[in-house]
Amino acid sequence: MIKIRTPISEDEIRRLDAGDEVEISGILVTGRDAAHKYLIENDDEQLRRVLQGTFIYHCGPIVVRENNQYVFKAAGPTTSIREEPYQAEVIRKYGLRGVIGKGGMGKKTLKGLMDYGAVYLHAVGGAAVYIGERIKRVIDVYKLEEFGIPEALWVIEVENFPVVVTMDSKGRSLHEEILNESSKRYKSIIDNIK
Repeated sequence: MIKIRTPISEDEIRRLDAGDEVEISGILVTGRDAAHKYLIENDDEQLRRVLQGTFIYHCGPIVVRENNQYVFKAAGPTTSIREEPYQAEVIRKYGLRGVIGKGGMGKKTLKGLMDYGAVYLHAVGGAAVYIGERIKRVIDVYKLEEFGIPEALWVIEVENFPVVVTMDSKGRSLHEEILNESSKRYKSIIDNIK
């Protein structure tokens, strides 16, 4: 298990390889469709300072207010491929070191990971409550009124947040490798049935 802390440098990220198991501590920022569209269409210096050297987490959390503070109750990953049109540019523009989500991303994002020194980290789907327990506190929230709870940009502090590197800055994608291998096996099975 590799332990990392955000903010993190490009050099540290470039040392990570597809298949590495990682635990993150430090700051993450949640972001889904509305957030990515906003980040592309605007030049938000405040969010640039927050996002620089950290990860955007594709997540629509369940958040409640307790004792005048926001508390995450569940924070499972959401499917990342929806952000494919935006992701490489968001990484470049805001100095991100990576993306956390589920399901992987496409060739455009993979090129962005290579060009800008970032990684894609796969979080376990179906473990939203467990992941929510890794969130120690909400530091801030942006665009809550405009976007609502699931789409807002939540700045959170995490501790030992478990992920796997599935797309690295060297151009390797476990998602693509598994798809290719599965396709070969499927073809072989079908050919043997005929």
